[in-house]
Amino acid sequence: MTDDKHQHRRDPRALPPEVPAPVPAPGTAPEESSGRQRLLAGLWPPRVSRAQLIVALLLFVLGLGLAIQVRSNSDNSALRGARQEDLVRILDELDNRTQRLEDEKQRLDDQRTELENSSDQAEEARKQTLEKERQLGVLAGTVAAHGPGITLTISDPGGAVEPDMLLDAIQELRAAGAEAIEVNGVRVVANTYFSGDAGDLKVDGRTIRAPYEFKVIGRPQDLEPALNIPGGVVQTLEKEQATAEVARSEDIVVDALRPAKQPDYARSSSP
Repeated sequence: MTDDKHQHRRDPRALPPEVPAPVPAPGTAPEESSGRQRLLAGLWPPRVSRAQLIVALLLFVLGLGLAIQVRSNSDNSALRGARQEDLVRILDELDNRTQRLEDEKQRLDDQRTELENSSDQAEEARKQTLEKERQLGVLAGTVAAHGPGITLTISDPGGAVEPDMLLDAIQELRAAGAEAIEVNGVRVVANTYFSGDAGDLKVDGRTIRAPYEFKVIGRPQDLEPALNIPGGVVQTLEKEQATAEVARSEDIVVDALRPAKQPDYARSSSP
């Protein structure tokens, strides 16, 4: 009995019994399992600093701007599908506009030289004043004019032509160097406007009916291409089942006149 008690009594100096180590899952190395756990613990939950957030936001804004730029550059323009001859005609028109401006500059320089060198400066100044008065009268529509140009005839069997289409035609003609324009017997001036609805149009308050006839004085080689550029007046009218015919002429007469109005308040500042 005494021996049994001594056997069951625990010696305080004895080492504790060994605890069996956990058995890893089959096919998994202990080091691999521990490394994966550390990796997951490092990735989640995410730890993002303020500087990283700012950098991410800047990269997002930069990427968005690049995407918008690429999209805008890839949009189809009116000239993207134009034929080579159309592009050549547009370039010629731009060259012609530049040449007209150069010619006008040279003409003014010549007038200044004549005025400075003339022995009778008073008479030369009077001639130039009369010439300028005539030019301003043509632009203001107070005097008749004639010269080379074109006749634009717009037929609208379906009554689909809107006022803004005729205004676009006027603007294209002016940009191409038109000096005098008349539409269905109405002189076009700086403050001319188009109103009404399709099929019932008005120019400066006067009703006009199709076909709409434009008499235009200017350089025909500049005026006609301006109407036929890709996406221009002629193509826009054709989309509305209207037709536009352009005929060149060596002598167009624009004789519809506007009354000369005396200004109510403005007075000449010259002595």
